[in-house]
Amino acid sequence: MEIRDKLFTLSDEKYKDFHKKLIPTVAVDRIIGIRTPILRKYAREIAGTAEADGFLQGLPHYYYDENNLHAFLIEQIKDFDRSLALTEEFLPYIDNWATCDLFSPPIFHKYKEEMLNKIKLWLKSGSVYTVRFGIDMLMRDFLDDSFEINHLDLVADTCCGEYYINMAIAWYFSTALVKQYDAALPFFTERRLPVWVHNKSIQKARESKRVSREIKDYLKTLTV
Repeated sequence: MEIRDKLFTLSDEKYKDFHKKLIPTVAVDRIIGIRTPILRKYAREIAGTAEADGFLQGLPHYYYDENNLHAFLIEQIKDFDRSLALTEEFLPYIDNWATCDLFSPPIFHKYKEEMLNKIKLWLKSGSVYTVRFGIDMLMRDFLDDSFEINHLDLVADTCCGEYYINMAIAWYFSTALVKQYDAALPFFTERRLPVWVHNKSIQKARESKRVSREIKDYLKTLTV
């Protein structure tokens, strides 16, 4: 059975009806409707096979679920150079926030210096979901031990009129307020971010269970 045919056997119509509302940038006829755990399981089953390798060479894909499978197959690759090369081939074809945010090759977490150099290039790419992917990577891997204060500027400098980039920036800064509060706070007290991003970041931080009531109340006073 070919991969596309197999994907249709994994379809869940109720999930498709629910999920299509979450990804308005994807046409409904491009959504098969496969739950993420099921698709990840299938990726693990076929990873490393000739069939999977052929699929990875088959860009562009038509279906949203095919793109997610493509991402999950890359995640199974343990060779850093190959994973990165395939990621760079794939990023221009990501056309929605969900595929972008689901995609996180585990091998990248072990190569922080190399990835930071790539992230800086992705943030300057001008491609909505490549930029968002770079922000996602900084949020996942560079807000703890690998954090540097200039990372905040890297993200702030990507602010633009694009909703899906600005939303990623807001998530990043809300997480920064949780993990690197003292470093992130001046961006709000000094109003260094666009108003929408500023307020959305505060909203998301105040929704976090990891933020104390005292800090939540203070952040509320900073809302513009």
